[in-house]
Amino acid sequence: MLLDGPVPKHQQLRDILTEAARTTLGPDAPIPSERELTARYGVSRATVREAIGQLVGDGVLYRIHGKGTFVARPRVQTHLHLASFTQDMRRRGHEPSTRVRSVRREEPPRVAAHALRLPPGAPAWRLERLRLADGEPMALERGWYPAQRLPDLDGQDLTGSLYELLATRYGAAVDSGEQVVWSEVADPATARALAGPSGLPVLVFRRTSAAGGAPVEHVTSWYRGDRYQVQMSLGRTPAP
Repeated sequence: MLLDGPVPKHQQLRDILTEAARTTLGPDAPIPSERELTARYGVSRATVREAIGQLVGDGVLYRIHGKGTFVARPRVQTHLHLASFTQDMRRRGHEPSTRVRSVRREEPPRVAAHALRLPPGAPAWRLERLRLADGEPMALERGWYPAQRLPDLDGQDLTGSLYELLATRYGAAVDSGEQVVWSEVADPATARALAGPSGLPVLVFRRTSAAGGAPVEHVTSWYRGDRYQVQMSLGRTPAP
């Protein structure tokens, strides 16, 4: 039973569920139903819903319609910076791995050709990879790479850090880039590739990276929004 006092009952229940999620329940484990929590702690259904709603909003729990509420996996946090997925995951204590889904040489769409500064009709490598952290799908990447500068890319090991490969084999050390980030709901194919449910929220990163001023990559990455978050350091820019 929860006690009357200065701490609201929904907050007491929220703290209990948070502790259970961290200690006794594992990722993706279900929490007790609203009816069970109401009976166990002697509170109203509204109190239970408020506590659970706050934890869903905080990313501690997640809901699946018609199935229940579950413990969310801890999110990988990153600062926005120029680094490969492999470097980023290792820096945060996770073991990265990659599954190459496809690599083929073809004429890129206009947007990619423009980003890579390719002349009309010039071919590029289209590379699609699934990126994993500790064996769990984290991101789906679809990128374009200039075929003339990287003539035998399809014959290389593409399961590791692509930036390391570009630097060591092609002398193209990535040193700058432009990136935009937005959120969306994954389409069914992307959700399946990421082993996520229908309606999976994703963070989308679109980056054009360059080596010595010459573009070598135009890639879009879809990161699972329930497992990945971005931290930014902000400062005021003095007015001119």
